[in-house]
Amino acid sequence: MVDIVPEITKESIINLAVNDKREDGRELDEYRDISIETDVISKAEGSARVKIGDTQVIVGIKPQIGAPFPDTPDLGVLMTNCEMLPMADPTFEPGPPSEDSIELARVVDRGIRESELVDLDRLCVEEGKNVWMLFIDLHIIDNCGNLFDACELAVMAALKSTKLPSASIADDEVVLDHENTIDLPINNEVAMCTFVKIGDKLILDPTLNEEKVASARLNVGVTKDGNICAMQKGGILPLTKEDIFYCVDKAVSKTKELVEYL
Repeated sequence: MVDIVPEITKESIINLAVNDKREDGRELDEYRDISIETDVISKAEGSARVKIGDTQVIVGIKPQIGAPFPDTPDLGVLMTNCEMLPMADPTFEPGPPSEDSIELARVVDRGIRESELVDLDRLCVEEGKNVWMLFIDLHIIDNCGNLFDACELAVMAALKSTKLPSASIADDEVVLDHENTIDLPINNEVAMCTFVKIGDKLILDPTLNEEKVASARLNVGVTKDGNICAMQKGGILPLTKEDIFYCVDKAVSKTKELVEYL
C-alpha cells in the first residue's frame, strides 16, 4: 500500500523548509518532545516505551542461555527484530518482515553492536558452550515519523533496565537463580540522529509527512563520547560531502542532549 502526500501538502512543506520553517513550528535542528518509560512489560527482563512527538515504540528484552557462535566462543549474542504493527500505520502490512522493517532493525542493531554498548565478554557462562543470548524485540505502536531515533533510544533504555538471573554450572548444566539477579553489563550509551533533505535544507527528527517528501535521509549513530558508530543513507538522491559533515557535527552535539533522557 502506497501512501502519497497530497501535492498541496508537499508544496507547503517544501516552501516552509526553504524559509527555515516547519509545519509544527520547530527549528530545522529541533527534536519534538521526548519521553522515556522503563519496565513497561512485566514479563520481559528489560523494557522501555519511547515517544518522540506522537511517534511511539516499545522494546522488550528477553535473555536466554544458548550456544555461542563458533568464531566468538566467549561472547554473548545479540539478536534484534522489528515488528511494524498494522495499527501503527496504514502502510504496514501483516506477514513477513518488510524491507523497511529489516532496515530499521539492522540500523538499530548496528548502533548497539558497533558502540560496544553491551559488554558481551561478561555474558559468557561457559566458554564454547553456554552464553547469554539477548533477543531485542522492537514494536512500532504509532508511526508519526523518525522511527530510527525512537527505536535506538528505546533499546538503549530497555538494555539499561535489564536484569539477568544469576547463572552457574552444576553437573554440566546451567542453573539459573531468578531470585538473585544482576544488571546487564553496559559499557556505553548511544543515540541515533536522523536527518532528511527537503530541497536544499537538512531537517532533524522528521515527521511522517516530511519523510514522505524528502529526497534523501541520513541516520547517524553516535556514542555519548562523540564517536560515530553507525551511518545509513536512504532516499533517492545523493547527499553532498558538506551535507554529511553537517549531519555528523549536529548529531554529535544532539546526542549529548538525547542521552540525558536516559
